[in-house]
Amino acid sequence: MTEQFDLIVIGGGPGGYVGAIRAAQLGMKVACVDAFTAKGGDKPALGGTCLNVGCIPSKALLDSSRQFHNLNHLFAEHGITTKDPEIDIGTMIARKDKIVAQFNGGVAQLFKANKVTSYHGFATLHADRVVKVKLHDGSETELKAVNVILAAGSIPVELPFAKFDGDYVLDNAGVLDLDAVPKRLGIIGAGVIGLEMGSVWKRLGSEVTILEALPDFLAAADADVAKVAAREFKKQGLDIRLGCKVSAVEVKRKAVRVTYNDGKDDQTVVFDKLLVSVGRRAAVKGLLADDTGVKLTERGFIEVDEHCHTGVEGVWAIGDCVRGPMLAHKASEEGIAVAERIAGLPGHVDFNTVPWVIYTEPEIAWVGQTEREVKDAGIPYNVGTFPFAAIGRAVAMGETAGMVKVIAHAETDRILGMHLVGVNVSELVHEGVVAMEFKGSAEDLARICHAHPTLSEAVHEAALAVDKRAIHKAN
Repeated sequence: MTEQFDLIVIGGGPGGYVGAIRAAQLGMKVACVDAFTAKGGDKPALGGTCLNVGCIPSKALLDSSRQFHNLNHLFAEHGITTKDPEIDIGTMIARKDKIVAQFNGGVAQLFKANKVTSYHGFATLHADRVVKVKLHDGSETELKAVNVILAAGSIPVELPFAKFDGDYVLDNAGVLDLDAVPKRLGIIGAGVIGLEMGSVWKRLGSEVTILEALPDFLAAADADVAKVAAREFKKQGLDIRLGCKVSAVEVKRKAVRVTYNDGKDDQTVVFDKLLVSVGRRAAVKGLLADDTGVKLTERGFIEVDEHCHTGVEGVWAIGDCVRGPMLAHKASEEGIAVAERIAGLPGHVDFNTVPWVIYTEPEIAWVGQTEREVKDAGIPYNVGTFPFAAIGRAVAMGETAGMVKVIAHAETDRILGMHLVGVNVSELVHEGVVAMEFKGSAEDLARICHAHPTLSEAVHEAALAVDKRAIHKAN
């Protein structure tokens, strides 16, 4: 017998589970099908890539490695001394796994509280919104709904000459579960995953080399922010090589030999472990039967309109498997928006105010347009910047690297973008997000009283600097 629902969500990641909960809040009978299995067993592990092998576990390791680095290198200036500190990698990984399991259970409890029915298995969408599920216990079931949300997420891109083996050539999941600090860690790709994981293992003692094919570092970020970040990473000992195109990867004698061209000659470098982080693609294999009518783009993403509708009656798609940035919070907002649209409410997602964050040290964050994008669009603009080195709280914390940059329209003063690099800027960027959502100006931020001493004063001063009115630096 086919069980009927108002909504079936395929995928239990930050887009899927959030959309399912919001739909249930709006009175719908909801089911969510998810295939993730807990590490080391066969239990359901709701939360998708973000919770299981992405956002949350990586931040746990970033924090552990930061604590160890500070103990070794920064505590002495506070008068705190230790002798021969050590780190137990097994304990660090176990802590990470415990955090993941805690949130897996949290999502399951939220489903229970909101009466969302959960299915643990692989789902395939068929015509007329019929969903066939191969459950992980070996059985099969069939579901049908008035609406279906496809939230299948993404998987890492695998290079044809560097197949993931889980031992020497690693993806984002494998690099989170190393049982020892590799002496030499190679990384292909200087994006978010490459920089964050490179930071983790560098702090713990690895020699980290990052090979990036593009000639510019962090091309998606504002050039001034990228320049500051690159300088700080170099100080930390991260060896980031730009314009390097990898052509071959060979595992031999418990080592990984990587061949690349640096624009002049072919070079060879040997690592103990290699992380390949060159991007992600939509996880659509097996998701769609031939009769659904749902189309894919040339790049393999599910084709949707500006409202996340596929063009097939009652079928929607969100998150990493559709256009737009592959960010957990973007997926969540789309999940909520689609649930509300199904309920007849005005769901809303503004891509222009989706914040980006890289959780390195210093952190990198931005929202809106870069200076290059504004200039290329022919928009008249003004810029205000302010360094953390002139912020009392940052100096007291010993975290003076970085800056805040505000870009505003020269005629209307409306904020076009905010770009930050420095300590805790993952939190500060939301001043820009809120201001831009409310069509705020640099003057608005400049007129808001900011507590002293706080890191947020850098945002205040950068906004003042747009009109050459910064107090604590020369204009």
